[in-house]
Amino acid sequence: MVISNHWKTTRLVAVSALAALCVATACKKSGSAAGEVSRNWAPVQQSEYMGVPAAEVQAAITARLGAAPPAGVSAADWKHVKNLYATFGQQLLWLDDKGVHQPRVEALLQTIAGADSDAIDLAQYPLAELQQALSAVDDDPTAQQLADADVMLSTAFTTYGEDMLTGQVDPKGLGQAWHINNLEDKVDSALTLSMREDDLAAALLRMRPQDPGYDSLRVQLGIYRDIVARGGWPTIPDGKQLRPGDRDTPARIGALRMRLAAEGYIDADSVTASRIYDRRLAGAVAEYQARHSIGVDSLMGGETLQSLNLPADYRLAQIAANLERYRWMPRSLGQRYVLVNVPQFQLQAYDSGQKSLEMKVIVGKEYEDRATPVFSDSMEYVVFRPYWNVTPNIAAKEILPKGPGYLAENDMEIWNDHGRQAVRQRPGPKNALGFVKFLFPNDFNIYLHDTPNHELFAKDVRAFSHGCIRVEKPDELAEWVLGWDAGRVEAAMHGKDNQQVTLPKKIPVYIVYFTAFAHDGHLNFGNDLYDRDSKLVAEMHAAMMTPETKQAQDSLRAMAKS
Repeated sequence: MVISNHWKTTRLVAVSALAALCVATACKKSGSAAGEVSRNWAPVQQSEYMGVPAAEVQAAITARLGAAPPAGVSAADWKHVKNLYATFGQQLLWLDDKGVHQPRVEALLQTIAGADSDAIDLAQYPLAELQQALSAVDDDPTAQQLADADVMLSTAFTTYGEDMLTGQVDPKGLGQAWHINNLEDKVDSALTLSMREDDLAAALLRMRPQDPGYDSLRVQLGIYRDIVARGGWPTIPDGKQLRPGDRDTPARIGALRMRLAAEGYIDADSVTASRIYDRRLAGAVAEYQARHSIGVDSLMGGETLQSLNLPADYRLAQIAANLERYRWMPRSLGQRYVLVNVPQFQLQAYDSGQKSLEMKVIVGKEYEDRATPVFSDSMEYVVFRPYWNVTPNIAAKEILPKGPGYLAENDMEIWNDHGRQAVRQRPGPKNALGFVKFLFPNDFNIYLHDTPNHELFAKDVRAFSHGCIRVEKPDELAEWVLGWDAGRVEAAMHGKDNQQVTLPKKIPVYIVYFTAFAHDGHLNFGNDLYDRDSKLVAEMHAAMMTPETKQAQDSLRAMAKS
């Protein structure tokens, strides 16, 4: 298990915490179009708490923080708790003369109880210890009991914050090839800003990714939980490939209709006994194929059957897995940025939160170390009419064995690359990079580029490259990143060879791997090219609403109302 009693040991994820929480450098108010966020909260200053002198309580808090963390709490998470108390002068952060019966305590417990809607595994929270600590302050508590209860609430708060801001599981041990820089140091700032908010409930909800795609997946999580609770969907028996008009057994055709109705591809009322794979049913299959990155042919074939027969609880956990991937993403992607989702074979460009460009892409093959990795960097240059400097590995395996005739036919040449004999392809219509490439220097030598093989964009599954990403509309992307008009881009694409242009301002580029996502108002499942879902999906037990999760949820809500 990667979760390790839930209390994580490491985080390899990015979090721009200030942007995630409506950044304000002061602890007063920050304005936005959606309203104001007030940050006036501070710990209650009293001479005593429930009959215990404040000095004794502070001393007890200091002693508790100097001791070992609660069972299962990692050193890294315990450090966040200590930093939170250091910021607020080692004072009680949750309790006063009313003990635990506080609106902020209720807000925290209710919010954590509702985190199952984000596919957070509540069974991994040490709720028994929390409940015991809170119960102890009801009658004539000691300084130590007050400190213990307050510290356990803070521990729950910081852990929930980290779960939302950085994710609940560690991608390193799950074969995700997720290479996004660790910004763990931002978590303390985010927790402090949230703690200062007058409306703590709203602050806690803002810790989750503020992205329409994330919200859409949360809705779908609830829908698929209902499907699973109703027993899922039927398995379609193996059989021959079906074309529109073909006949098959009523049992097989009926199972197919019921399976498609379970996800709303056809009306459940239309499920009748029939032997015919009619055009209506074939149309529903075509729509299913389109939303599952399967080549759309309306045929009921092997790949489509295999996809349809994945259990409902697997799809549910897949949605949960992609909610987790969202939590691994930076919260602020930038004012203008480019995002490539590999399983979707799609590039999108955003400006001021609005999508301004969308196009198909071709990504790396799923074998021979050609898988496109997940990472982010900043685009700095556009090169028109580039040379293609063939890597030594590709040259040795794929080009040089074909002889000099192949080189001549494909405008390739041998050249001296810093004392090393290398192969490169000259600029022109045969160049594998096309007429333009987009550089965002990175350790993987991945970039975006044009291609002379535009016919490949007509295919539904587009994994053909050596890891770099070919774009469908390179001219439009060049116009967008450079701010040039179409005529100027066209002239550059057919003008001077190997012309490098520096962008006026660097543009963040995110190469991501989401296998469940909303597109055109519908839930889509992408092509898990590199088999990165299997381990992560297996980890996402929270999506299943197990009895343990339900018990944890009920326990939190009971504590909130007590």
